[in-house]
Amino acid sequence: MNSRERILGRVRRALADAPADESPIVRDYLREHGQRTVAETVQLLAENLADYRAIVHRTDSDGLAGLIAGLLEKRGSASVLVPPGLDEEWMAATGVPRVPDRAESTPAELDRVDSVVTACAVAIAETGTIVLDGSPDQGRRRITLVPDHHICVVRVPDQVVSSVPQGLERLDPARPLTWISGPSATSDIELDRVEGVHGPRTLEVILVGED
Repeated sequence: MNSRERILGRVRRALADAPADESPIVRDYLREHGQRTVAETVQLLAENLADYRAIVHRTDSDGLAGLIAGLLEKRGSASVLVPPGLDEEWMAATGVPRVPDRAESTPAELDRVDSVVTACAVAIAETGTIVLDGSPDQGRRRITLVPDHHICVVRVPDQVVSSVPQGLERLDPARPLTWISGPSATSDIELDRVEGVHGPRTLEVILVGED
């Protein structure tokens, strides 16, 4: 008998005289905390993103291309990685050389890319979380984990939900989901924060409204 079997045996003996509870498990969790308007939900998302040290921008569809071009210029990016399904109009105002999302790209090649621009699958206001699902406008998971600068576009209000349960309803669990709450960061036992350890050091989120 190994250790696992001994431990499970003790558990079974301890529960031997416990009454069987066949009542169904009730999962009547709150779907969201409080009642908010659409505008309040988007504002909560922006506040929580900023609290995680993401840089939040707001614009409309007409100003999106110019904003992306300005962010790349301000960053001094000499290259930008673009997923194959990204809307071409988003990149129309920038002349920064594009790097395609290729299956054969090595980590070293991706590490030399200055920036990456993607869309997202959903954004969760209560947790300040952006979720990517590997769709054509988001690309492979690694393209948003290796480059040091990630610009992520969120369509408002279509892609914004209040809570995690609402976000899960929109996601396919069979897809490669990446949950992002701010730029990559970790802290040691001394609580010294280090950014960029296992993902982008800088996350910029653009909230694109309808007008």
